[in-house]
Amino acid sequence: MLRTHTCGELRPEHIGQTVSLCGWVQRTRDKGAILWIDLRDRYGLTQVTLEEGVEAEAVRETARQLGREFVLQVTGTVAERYSKNDKIPTGGIEIRPEKVEILNPAKLPPFLIEDDTDGGDDLRMKYRYLDLRRTPVRNNLMLRHKMAQAVRRYLDGQDFIEVETPVLIKSTPEGARDFVVPSRMNPGEFYALPQSPQTFKQLLMVSGFDRYFQIVKCFRDEDLRADRQPEFTQIDCEMAFVTQEDILDMFEGLVRYLFKEIKNLDFPTVPRMTYADAMRDYGNDKPDTRFAMKFVDLTETVKSQSFPVFDSAELVLGINAATCAAYTRKQIDELTEWVKRPQIGATGLVYARVEADGQVKSSVDKFYSQEELQKWKAALGANPGDLLLLLAGPEAKTRKAMSELRLEMGRRLGLRDPNSFSPLWVIDFPLLEFSEEENRHFAMHHPFTSPKPEDLALLDNPATIGQTRANAYDLVINGVEIGGGSIRIHDRAVQARMFSLLGFTPEEAQAQFGFLLDAFEYGAPPHGGLAFGFDRLCSLFGGSDSIRDFIAFPKNNSGRDVMIDSPSPIADAQLKELSIKTDVVAK
Repeated sequence: MLRTHTCGELRPEHIGQTVSLCGWVQRTRDKGAILWIDLRDRYGLTQVTLEEGVEAEAVRETARQLGREFVLQVTGTVAERYSKNDKIPTGGIEIRPEKVEILNPAKLPPFLIEDDTDGGDDLRMKYRYLDLRRTPVRNNLMLRHKMAQAVRRYLDGQDFIEVETPVLIKSTPEGARDFVVPSRMNPGEFYALPQSPQTFKQLLMVSGFDRYFQIVKCFRDEDLRADRQPEFTQIDCEMAFVTQEDILDMFEGLVRYLFKEIKNLDFPTVPRMTYADAMRDYGNDKPDTRFAMKFVDLTETVKSQSFPVFDSAELVLGINAATCAAYTRKQIDELTEWVKRPQIGATGLVYARVEADGQVKSSVDKFYSQEELQKWKAALGANPGDLLLLLAGPEAKTRKAMSELRLEMGRRLGLRDPNSFSPLWVIDFPLLEFSEEENRHFAMHHPFTSPKPEDLALLDNPATIGQTRANAYDLVINGVEIGGGSIRIHDRAVQARMFSLLGFTPEEAQAQFGFLLDAFEYGAPPHGGLAFGFDRLCSLFGGSDSIRDFIAFPKNNSGRDVMIDSPSPIADAQLKELSIKTDVVAK
């Protein structure tokens, strides 16, 4: 080894020892008679001190040639540091070098390799290998590593077997777009990259591997955002001979184990909420329950007072922004413009303040008496100093807009603390959703999700199909869907019925999923599973909104790796080998 110790290892008990360190130059400070080098590796930083008349002049001359990010080997004696630095673990010692060897010089980096860098996102993505040298980025990947190890420890302790499933698979409909890979040996035919190992883990259950998992790469050709990448990682799990309750208990245990191991936090039992309650009270199926501010349906309370906006509305919702009555008119106007943005979709905002004396003053006072406004106050459980915010319109649109407004108010009031965690199981999802555009049903989760056994009969009546509940569940933490799964269909007849409801002909179902349907005829056990978004879980534990911060080499929002310039065209010879001719059509 070129080093005896790392740059984060030495302490006062090592004083007097001769050591060799290797690393990168963080910075140098030359005061003439004395020169300091801060030497860094992934373990920490150690100060190297060269003093005139103490260290050899040849060593000092070498040190004067150094620039940022030069790679060095330093051999010398550990000494007590004169001016100690209690902000770093090695701050009590320094190295007095006998030898400084430049292992490799470096160009001046395009941005500072510091915790607080001057490099923007695009520049740091282009030089990601330099960005990875920064302590915050390195710590993110260390967190990811620790979480992966903890996941494996827990699942191994529960008798799960880690099994790798194929990356080159068959393209299937439903869900997001597939990434496809041409086959040279089968001209005109394509593999797909897996959106998840769904069918393979079900086949493993048929094979008798009753507890399976893998930490697996998945691929979806979707538009990107902060919490979405074209390739991402799942903790993928499946169990046989279980009910929904067994799965919730098992993976609630995993989540509680991770919080204890990584964050040293103890969680009680994770609460549960039905999909219907989540939509009613929070307007989405992944509510942030770190704070209350539940929706209150005011439709009947506010109607028949000659206010056209409310009288014509399908739904009127209100929330209580506690302590916000002091908002200025400017702040209220800004909120109004915020909810009217296209991505929110509200047409306006009605507000009411609860004054110190309990009176209510609203933006629609000319339509509502104090007696009527007191009904608003009572319905929303408001107190003096609270601000009531109301939205009205079509039901689905209003719930979505109020959901966004609630989250925004939570952010403005500091109620969405990234160091506070509120896990939640959301259960009893609808099995199907209907697309007016395509005039057919789609699976809310995927085509292999089992209906609730007590709801099976609802599938036989067109009038009740939409009421069928899925035997499905999502784990939500702080308003983010961290994982989801379901009890699977294991009976061929029920699976065939599901395919029929989704618009597949028997021939299409056999062509796409015949291998799975055939397997069900050889003794498929009752089974179910769950997949966690591992990148999202890491970002949540790390207090970040973006999963990119926890991926070593992420793509940008256009799906490009700007460091290696990918995707990129390929040579005509390669296309010819694949029997492909390209004709790019402008969108």
